[in-house]
Amino acid sequence: MSTYATLTTQTVEAADGVEYAYRSLGDDTGHRPTLVLLQHFRGNLDNWDPALLDALATGRRVIAFDNRGVGATTGTTPDTVAAMAEDAVAFITALGLTSVDLLGFSLGSFVAQEVALIRPDLARRIVLASSAPQGATGMHGWAPEVIDAVGRETPSAEDYVSVFFTAPHNAAAAGRVFGTRTEGHDAPTTWATRLAQYDAVTRWGIPNHALLQRLQAITQPVFVANGDSDPMILPRYSHLLAGLLPDATIKIYPDAAHGFLFQHHEEFAADVATFLDR
Repeated sequence: MSTYATLTTQTVEAADGVEYAYRSLGDDTGHRPTLVLLQHFRGNLDNWDPALLDALATGRRVIAFDNRGVGATTGTTPDTVAAMAEDAVAFITALGLTSVDLLGFSLGSFVAQEVALIRPDLARRIVLASSAPQGATGMHGWAPEVIDAVGRETPSAEDYVSVFFTAPHNAAAAGRVFGTRTEGHDAPTTWATRLAQYDAVTRWGIPNHALLQRLQAITQPVFVANGDSDPMILPRYSHLLAGLLPDATIKIYPDAAHGFLFQHHEEFAADVATFLDR
């Protein structure tokens, strides 16, 4: 089997005129629904852990993509989660897919929730990693030390590690993310993308109790997951999210922060496979 670390980036033009960059890995025979990944704040195709994606792609097709204005995808990054969801739907539709599983990570998990709400026929099962519901009290922007680390104009690998991992000995996945791919890199995300995405994050976090009730409309099975020490999206928000969804299970991974899915990549991939196949 090929590995995500050496995949060639492909493009597809959607009906909205945007040319989306993506990478496809694994079984595309249609025996299982395709798993579409939705990336975190400021992340591009290169910011997925290859070991995680290789594990996820065992027996199924996995697709990672840059949403509009991100990385090598054309257009301008929107500043609302709702618009990002519309773009994700346009990308999935452009690939000719009519029913997929979704795995959204951080900002991508907000987008996954919105896709499930506006196009429930498109999303079969949903994985929400490091996630929170829209309108939750206390989610209006990230803690100063978090946004100072990942929100500066040129964040470093050390900044990334400080938010994504609890301790240096848990950060082996950072080496895979930053050092595995040697050629064919994705275009870096821009400052304009950073600004638009953080606007979307803060809008998502404006306290609004009524918006929490929207989650009752997500009737698909959902797997909610987080690290027990996530400083970016605190685990209590993942518990709140799981409690509001009609059909959700939750797992909190030990001694792990925002990047728990990279740190615990084998366990998380196995949990995702069990959830998607049950």
